Amino acid sequence: MPTYRDHAIVLHTHLLGEADRIVTFLTKEHGKVRAVAKGIRKSTSRFGARLDPLNLVEIQFAQGKNLDIVSQVLIVGAYGSELSGNYEAWTVGCAMAEMTDKLVVEEGDRSVQQFLLLLAGLKSLTEATLETDIVLNTFMVRSMAVAGWSSSYAECARCHEPGPHSWYSINHGGVLCSICKVPGCTAPGSEVIEYLASILTGDWEGATRADDKARKTAGSLLAAQLQWHIEREVRSLKHVQSARKVK
Repeated sequence: MPTYRDHAIVLHTHLLGEADRIVTFLTKEHGKVRAVAKGIRKSTSRFGARLDPLNLVEIQFAQGKNLDIVSQVLIVGAYGSELSGNYEAWTVGCAMAEMTDKLVVEEGDRSVQQFLLLLAGLKSLTEATLETDIVLNTFMVRSMAVAGWSSSYAECARCHEPGPHSWYSINHGGVLCSICKVPGCTAPGSEVIEYLASILTGDWEGATRADDKARKTAGSLLAAQLQWHIEREVRSLKHVQSARKVK
């Protein structure tokens, strides 16, 4: 069978038969790939824990009729194993992986920016360089930008009138001026809008100054906005919320 190699992040796995799994990857050069890992559930499997969700691997696929087949795996970053000891960070990583799976719809479509964005998010979680809610919110706002749904926080999303503006619309992707505001707008407050602008531009000092209430409100807005665009629920976000309650 023809083969190809790539770097890939494991998004999730499903059982297949008695000993196999179907693994969904986001690869750097080949987009989303679904492949069969044969015998992975056997104790003698040569893949072992290398294909655990959230891991970064160097992988070789053999092209198959319906699904490709995993033939070689070398682990590059064991992010899944490293995050498994921190429930809150693990749930955030799983949420980012689920979002990625839903954002990259077509298999085989090259999605380098989304691959790099997910990789950066997993590295931030394992290195604890930023608080987990900042990592998740940054991932959401930038994933939407990569998908073509960039948000506007400095000017009106409809007429582009320079801000600051008080109204926020999920459907229109950002702030609206008092003239352009539409039914369903909210007024989350200036601190929330400043926080959103900070994570979009990478102003981490500004982002960390925001209090918990502002971050939580911003996260709810981003989650609603993302799910409105993809027209699907991100189920892992419920686990993120429960993990924070436990904390």
